[in-house]
Formats: sequence, structure tokens, C-alpha cells
Amino acid sequence: MTLPRLSFLGTGYLGATYAICFAELGYEVIGVDVDETKIETLRNGRVPFHEPGLDDLLRRNLAAKRLRFSTSYADAADRADVHFICVGTPQRGDGMGADLTYVERAVTNLAPLLRRRALIVGKSTVPVGTASWVEQLVAKLADPALGVEVAWSPEFLQEGFAVEDVLRPNRIVAGVRSEWANDLLAAAHKGVFDLAATEDREVPLVVTDFATAELVKVAANAFLATKISFINAMAEVCEVAGADVTQLARAIGYDPRIGNKFLQAGLGFGGGCLPKDIRAFQARAQELGAGEALRFLHEVDLINTRRRGRVLDLAAELLGRPVGPAGPDLSGTRVAVLGAAFKPNSDDVRDAPSLAAAAALAAAGARVQVYDPEAMENARRAQPSLTYAPTMAAAVSGAALVVIATEWAEFRNADPALLGELVEARRVIDGRNCLDPAQWARAGWTYRGIGRPPA
Repeated sequence: MTLPRLSFLGTGYLGATYAICFAELGYEVIGVDVDETKIETLRNGRVPFHEPGLDDLLRRNLAAKRLRFSTSYADAADRADVHFICVGTPQRGDGMGADLTYVERAVTNLAPLLRRRALIVGKSTVPVGTASWVEQLVAKLADPALGVEVAWSPEFLQEGFAVEDVLRPNRIVAGVRSEWANDLLAAAHKGVFDLAATEDREVPLVVTDFATAELVKVAANAFLATKISFINAMAEVCEVAGADVTQLARAIGYDPRIGNKFLQAGLGFGGGCLPKDIRAFQARAQELGAGEALRFLHEVDLINTRRRGRVLDLAAELLGRPVGPAGPDLSGTRVAVLGAAFKPNSDDVRDAPSLAAAAALAAAGARVQVYDPEAMENARRAQPSLTYAPTMAAAVSGAALVVIATEWAEFRNADPALLGELVEARRVIDGRNCLDPAQWARAGWTYRGIGRPPA
């Protein structure tokens, strides 16, 4: 079988990762973006975000001439048989729904330039009904004699593990309307199935309709968000009952019907997907007349937001500061916040609980020093009023309180005795429950976790 040539429209986190990984699978790939700086960075062999292993794959496939990047949609139309839409769908400024401006722009830029039959495949996370709308756009803009078709195949990338998630996915979902589209989409994933066969694995394939394919990603994200907020709600109960949420999560996680993944209590979820996706899901359900069915997601969102404020309460408690009607007064205290990215192995600070906690501590009057191994540049852009330290040691020096806000290995494995020599007072808030409370207590630290009794 001759492999189809692929284009990925949008070279942000999603599009660049897919373009590079599919080139690694042997496809001829072009990545297209209107951002000239981003394209030039990729052409020069540098990925403009942090994702382990991706830089090496980028340079290897540029050198092999399987991968190229362009700002021209005409290049994509000329070169590719399958065009994947990989643009952002951020939350709209005037509500909770998804902004489909970039999806529309990608289609309107590409469709009129097509000169042969092609398949346009959505990968972006979108409200149900988007694929049919894209199909209508294509019918209006592309030459009808060409027979251009649309399909939807959602992505399931986890930041920090995205290369594995593309090369070795746990499933592929294909929303198609015809055998032709199904066959071409299968050919576009042949490399994934061939790799699985050589490794004696199976990749489940779900072939379905447009609406179901669109719902898979948002339903999965809603479930994961609910699971995280559930264990954080249990953390609130544990705090008043004197129980330990980590042991509770471990005990219920042994039940195979529940499982132990996404049961880590802490500051809650963030990033560019879960928060905006559950809000967009609620908004779309409301539009379709099924808003009552997803009312629980509003509480999931509230629990998640509420956990970020728990750091302020614990800080006031540990520092012996009064809490007034406007919250605690932390003026004159120095606080180190370790972590800015929303999760480890990423430089993504979008809706990061870590940065939200740091900003709240600063607003309460604390002198906050933030350090993150990878996300400093993005953090400075997102929260320019905060102060940033070049190293973990510099961040904690002279601090009256240390807050672990992202569970980087550097923080998890830090020596509490050595850090204790640098701080003004040995107080730590483990916002991710990633430290060993007994080890830190032995080193003289006053330890407080989330949903855990004092060590």
C-alpha cells in the first residue's frame, strides 16, 4: 500500500507532535501554521515547547527529508492527501463555549486551494456537531467535482507522554461517512498499526459516526476531571475528619472498577484541555437541550477551583497569620513556590493551579519566589508580576514557607535536610502529596499535605 501524504494544519502542541511522530512512522509530512516564528523554529530543528523526546525526532526527520514546515496552505493542498486539523479551540471570551475561529480559518484557507480529492480530518477537541458544520463549509468552498470528504479522529495526548501516545495509542477513533474515507484514514494510520504488529500489540479501532467521534474526547476528559475532583472532595472530608486521603485513594484504587489513576488529591487539574473542555461540554449540552445531564460538571469545576485556595488557608495556619474577611494577611513573609507548569514534564502553564496559588499568595502580601525546571519563560509571560528564581536553592533561600505546587522529580527527590539549611523556617505545604511526610518530619520540617493529617 502506498502511504498517503499528510498535512497537519496548526503546529502548536498537538499539530507539531503529530507531524513529527508521523514522519517518524515513515510518512511524508508537511506542517502548516500562519505563525512564521513558530515555523522557522521548527525548520531549525527546535520544538517551541517542552515535550520529552520530541526534539530528537524532529531533527532526525528533517534530516531524512520526510518532514517539512510551511506557512503556505497552498503547499499543504499541493502535497498532501489527508489534512489533519490540529488548531486550538480555546474557551470563548464571552462564555464557556469553545471558540471555533481557528477551525473555521483552517478550513477556509485550505478548501478552495484543493485540486484533487482529499480527506480533511479533525483532530482538535470540538463541540459535537462541528464535523457536520465543517462538512458544510467544505461543500461550499471546495470544488464539488473533486469529492473532498471530512472525517473526525480525536486526539488523546497526555503532555509529558505525547510521543508514546502518538506512536503507541491506546485506541484510535474514526468518525467517517464513507468507505473511501474509512480506507484513506486507515492508510493514514497504517504506520501506527504496523508498529503495533512488530511489537505484538493491538491498537483498538473504533469506527463510528461524526457525533460519537466528537463526543469521545470530551466525555473522556469530563470523566477524568470528575475523578480528580472526586478525590479532592474526599480530601476536604479527610481534612475535617482527620483521615489521610492518600491512604483512602490507595484503598479504593485497588478496586478494579475504580482503578488508581487520577486519584491523586492536590491543587486540582489545569492545562489547556480539562478546564476549558468540561466548560465547553456543558455549554454545548445546554445548546442541545441536555444541560441538566451535565450539571454535575459545574460542581466538578467548582471543586477544582476551590482546592487552589486551600494553599492560602494552610499558609496562614503554618505562618500563624490571621484570616480576615478579605482572606489571610501574609505581608512580610517570604514564600517559595516550587512549580509553575500545570504538570511535570511540561512547560504548559495554561490554567495552572501552581501559578494560581503563587499569585494568590502574592496577593495576600507574601514575597513569592517561583521556580520551575522548564516553564519559567511561559510563567513570566503569564504572571509577569511574580518574582522568579533561577534555581530551586535560590527560590527557597530565606523562605519562611515552601510550597510544592508541581510534582517534578527534582522536588520529589529533594533532600529535606539540605533544603532545611537554606530556609528561614522549615515549613512545607505539599500541594501534590508527592513527598514522604515522615522523611520531611524527621528532617525537622512542619509538613502539611492536601487531605492529610499533620506529619
